[in-house]
Amino acid sequence: MVSTRGHPKQFPEPDLSPTKSAPSTPSKSSRSRGARKGKWAHTPSNLAIIWLFVSLPLVSWDTVYVLFRPATMPGGWLHWPLYVPYELYGRIDYIYGWKAFNEHNGFTSAQGMLNVIESLMYGYYLYILYSYGKQSKAQGRGAPKASTVGFLGQQRYVDGHMGGLAVLVVYSAALMTLSKTVLYWLNEYYSGFENIGHNSFTDLLFLWIIPNGAWIVLPTYMIYVSGSEILQGLAIVGGEASPSSDDTSLVKAE
Repeated sequence: MVSTRGHPKQFPEPDLSPTKSAPSTPSKSSRSRGARKGKWAHTPSNLAIIWLFVSLPLVSWDTVYVLFRPATMPGGWLHWPLYVPYELYGRIDYIYGWKAFNEHNGFTSAQGMLNVIESLMYGYYLYILYSYGKQSKAQGRGAPKASTVGFLGQQRYVDGHMGGLAVLVVYSAALMTLSKTVLYWLNEYYSGFENIGHNSFTDLLFLWIIPNGAWIVLPTYMIYVSGSEILQGLAIVGGEASPSSDDTSLVKAE
């Protein structure tokens, strides 16, 4: 070894053993990675899933009625027994009755075709959810607490590429549903309530506002939940988020 002038001893050999090496200061990025308790995943609640299983058959029923008129209307060969309720509804909302059909009003069939597209998107979403998803004990973003509502608060999650695809599909489909329903209401408003203005308030409330309002409230909820997940995922990728242990759109590390 080389010693300095006037130094009585040689410098000792450096100890490079792992147990005695100088501690390194973790970088900001490594600290951020270490703070994360899991990875992003799409986590819909069972409330949203149950809504889809209820609404999809109803939408399919409605779509067949619309696209197969006049066979599904009173006197048609497809009317009884499946479409008997539409005899009443056609009198409540003329857009579903003979008035709109005889006037060749295209709005009814146009929204029926959009129903087909939306239903296919929701069906593909459910396929992803049950083919690639796993049951999770965590609470999904926007989901009610499992301790409060039990089964409805439980959820599945889908991570990775399929999770991103799932949240994009359900967000787009829910946005289509909401936009179409709002357009349906605005069409009545700007036409002077031409198709529903003849009803009493009670009939209008229970046979038109409440049934159609469900297709505004629930899709809005789904847009909020899935949109929050999309924004969260983008924030994580951009390094602007530090997910904590109670983050609702993360798959918790075991």
